[in-house]
Amino acid sequence: MLEEYPITGRRAAEISASVERAVAEGELEPGQLLPPMRELAQRLEVNPNTVAAAYRTLRERGVIETAGRRGSRVRPKPATSARERIRVDVPPGVRDVSDGNPDTALLPSLVEAFAAAAAAADRAPVLYGDDPLDPELVRRARADLARDGVPDGPVAVASGSLDAIERVLVAHLRPGDAVAVEDPGWGSMLDLVPALGLRLVPVGVDDDGPLPDDVGAALREGARALVVTGRAQNPTGAAVSAGRARALRALLAGHRDVLLIEDDHGHGIVDLPPHPLAGVTHHWAFVRSVAKAYGPDLRLAVFTGDPGTVDRVRGRQRLGPGWVSRVVQRAVAELWASGAVDARTVAASYGTRRDALIAALAERGVTAHGRSGMNVWIPVPDETGAVARLLHAGWAVAPGARFRMGAGPGVRITVSRLAPAEIGVVADVVAAAVAATGPAPGRSYA
Repeated sequence: MLEEYPITGRRAAEISASVERAVAEGELEPGQLLPPMRELAQRLEVNPNTVAAAYRTLRERGVIETAGRRGSRVRPKPATSARERIRVDVPPGVRDVSDGNPDTALLPSLVEAFAAAAAAADRAPVLYGDDPLDPELVRRARADLARDGVPDGPVAVASGSLDAIERVLVAHLRPGDAVAVEDPGWGSMLDLVPALGLRLVPVGVDDDGPLPDDVGAALREGARALVVTGRAQNPTGAAVSAGRARALRALLAGHRDVLLIEDDHGHGIVDLPPHPLAGVTHHWAFVRSVAKAYGPDLRLAVFTGDPGTVDRVRGRQRLGPGWVSRVVQRAVAELWASGAVDARTVAASYGTRRDALIAALAERGVTAHGRSGMNVWIPVPDETGAVARLLHAGWAVAPGARFRMGAGPGVRITVSRLAPAEIGVVADVVAAAVAATGPAPGRSYA
């Protein structure tokens, strides 16, 4: 391929533009190995530093990834092609159980909370230079975090969990650094890391969370950061158990310079207790979004971490958006204060549907996973075939390709809007689709 498309240019900007143009036009394919920097410098008759600068630009733009002595390659999934685009078009009459959204019937009314927040804003408008954090939100968040065993640390607010995670990664890492992430895992995370010019290192998952052997291997290979989902892991529903947390803490104790990020994805919708890993490493962050329990459109997450990490994030945040709306912060604080969401009731509602589907599938000889949250992960032998057969039967499920790197094929079903009478119907069509595409893979997750 490189022979068909020669890289050109005399300046770093020209060389990087040549490669990026080739990737955009399909002349350089995902996974294509680029020439070593010295070899390309000789070919172009330029200084090796010029090629190094070009490759650095390409990494920062998410076009290529570098794996040390193994060289630089075109990213398997360029930053411009998000995994969210790997979806099924849902025709009329087909039930959509693919979107990962919460049950709107379980979301609280926002009217009173926002009315109270707006009234407070009228009495004392927030102006430039004011404290960017609502004190009542911080107080309640800090109390909840302490109750759940998260170490003491300053609290900050971001526009959702992905925003918080991105800011923490950028605060510590540089293009080319390796980040260990769950596989299968959150599709947006699998897009974000390479888009930042960072390198993904997949870590297998089972019902109790990240596999210690995989985490240990990633850390020994030089991963600079580890991202863990504590509860309601997307897409598998995994939840870090007490025993798994002990094993992971022991591993991290030998790698204290690793940046640890915990995404408490299940906060407010899961009745399993969290088992935080925070505090073992020198730099860490623990993130909680309100999206699943209170509504995705609130776009708010609270997070804490070591003082250095939080200070870096807040400092950079001041140079960008400045702060997350204090009106939204106050509204969330009002929702918390009023007990607008009963986590046990919500967890029971999702758990009843999730457990019923897993049990119904087991009765039909199909293995499925979903220890917590609103999703069920079903390993399948032929992902494309299963998705197509389910769609033909009137059910749209999420293709596993959105969530995995090296993990085996599967599909994700969101149970949040499944009625009890539909459980058996879904189990029947899934079992038929699996039977039609062959025996299930031997290893369930990875």
